[in-house]
Amino acid sequence: MRKDYWLIAGLAALLFLPFLGNVHLFDWDEINFAECAREMLLTGDWFRPQVNFEPFWEKPPLFLWMQASAMSLFGVNEFSARLPNALCGIATLLLVYRIGTRLHDRMFGGLWVLAWLGSILPHLYFRSGIIDPWFNFFIFCGIYGFIDFRWSAFTHKRDADFWVRYRSLLLGGTLLGLAILTKGPVAGLIALLVLGIYRAKFSNKAKGYGRHLVIFFAAASVPFALWLLSDIVLHGPWFIREFIVYQFRLLTTSDAGHTGFLGYHAVVLLLGCFPISVFALPNLWGDRESQEECLESSTLHSCMRCDFATWMQILFWVVFVLFSLVRTKIVHYSSLAYFPLTYLGTVTLWRAIRWQVRPRITSIFMPTIAVLIGAVVVAIPYLGHHIELLRPLFTRDTFALANLDAHVDWKWWHSIPGVVIAVAGVAAWWWWKTGKTGQAALTVLLGGGIFTSSVLLLFTRNIECYSQGAAIEFYKNHADERCFIHPVGYKSYAHLFYAQKMPVTCDPRPDLYQTIAHGRPDRKIYFVAKINRLEEIPHLSHCRELYRKNGFVFFERE
Repeated sequence: MRKDYWLIAGLAALLFLPFLGNVHLFDWDEINFAECAREMLLTGDWFRPQVNFEPFWEKPPLFLWMQASAMSLFGVNEFSARLPNALCGIATLLLVYRIGTRLHDRMFGGLWVLAWLGSILPHLYFRSGIIDPWFNFFIFCGIYGFIDFRWSAFTHKRDADFWVRYRSLLLGGTLLGLAILTKGPVAGLIALLVLGIYRAKFSNKAKGYGRHLVIFFAAASVPFALWLLSDIVLHGPWFIREFIVYQFRLLTTSDAGHTGFLGYHAVVLLLGCFPISVFALPNLWGDRESQEECLESSTLHSCMRCDFATWMQILFWVVFVLFSLVRTKIVHYSSLAYFPLTYLGTVTLWRAIRWQVRPRITSIFMPTIAVLIGAVVVAIPYLGHHIELLRPLFTRDTFALANLDAHVDWKWWHSIPGVVIAVAGVAAWWWWKTGKTGQAALTVLLGGGIFTSSVLLLFTRNIECYSQGAAIEFYKNHADERCFIHPVGYKSYAHLFYAQKMPVTCDPRPDLYQTIAHGRPDRKIYFVAKINRLEEIPHLSHCRELYRKNGFVFFERE
């Protein structure tokens, strides 16, 4: 491996690995997957996912296997839950550097790496415990395998053996299959839409396309099919039936608390992927290749660049439109768009540095969004010291209003990340306007990376104090006690992971709500409710309120 690859891997490890366990996992998604992995270790059943020691058919097991493996090495904790995604970040940066160097040059590869490190959400999600980084990595690798096969399919000699001719196609299909085994069939749907739209757009390039699609998706079906068929043989078809029903429901209905407006992901990608998003805007549609680039590059490389840009445009719009139409709106649902967005943004930077091609739209959005984000971040510590300014905004939400009662220690230096991103954006805009595009690119991307890292370090623990700190503190305090803890009126997985719930083997289960609320339980029961959703808990026999804190109400039933 060349020195530049070692440098990128070391830089990624330096940015993604430290402080992974510095903040508790966040409900729902982070704790959900970590709890599934913890229960794998406790029960020894690595084949069928479960949560609360009941079958969990919402997700396949591949990512859970990664987390459970990390937990078996480093213990059941936040670091282990997030470690797989940190490793995915290292793999992703090496991959984009390799592709960027192949299609353009080493400068492009380095800029693409900086685009990931210097943009807010692309950097952030490698330090999370959600399932999407590996899911997106496998999808992108799968589609790239198909692209690479199409590029090389007509250059191989006819007498070459099957593996030489089809290895990119088979490896790409297998990686897509791993994506399906990570999060579900939506990976196959996305790939099918991307490949199908490309086929429709370039019917003149369709020689053998149908046959190649069949081979590609046949390879993709193998990893997922092995898991499904094995489960059907061992346990019958009901788990798979519930799994399929859930996948359909996820696309057609909205989860409680996860709704949003039609343009939700447009805002998420523009602001959340800043600054690279503003550089990608000119390249989201059409061919913007400069005349100088066409003259300088060889015919083959020029065709590959144009073709790959088209693939990235199609991938971006498929992800954007698909998840804009899906009724469930969550920030990371559109995270697969980070691959095409960072690539198309890097194309703008690369062309600007080499040929001074500077789209006007970039100079408009760059300082505006930088100052906007910076102003919001600077305002947060000030508002933390003047909570009375926020209370009128939450008069209709008693739980959110009570969250503001949390004691959070805000300091003046918490405003520094906001100043950094604002100054970096304005300085980059000035250099961009004056033709110093290299300085502009480095300034805004380094500023974005410093901003994201410092926000994670300075802000997340304080934000958690408002949102879930009181509940997790309660769960951890009762982790060694023989008891059942049950959230009432809201969905949560935190009580399972942080109270370290042990397997329940009795039948009927003694931890069912009707038993612990109205029956004669054999241990102490704790109920946790939000202040605006107490339900029937205050009226249960032998149940008393312990205390209230930051919007949560804690009860005990002997």
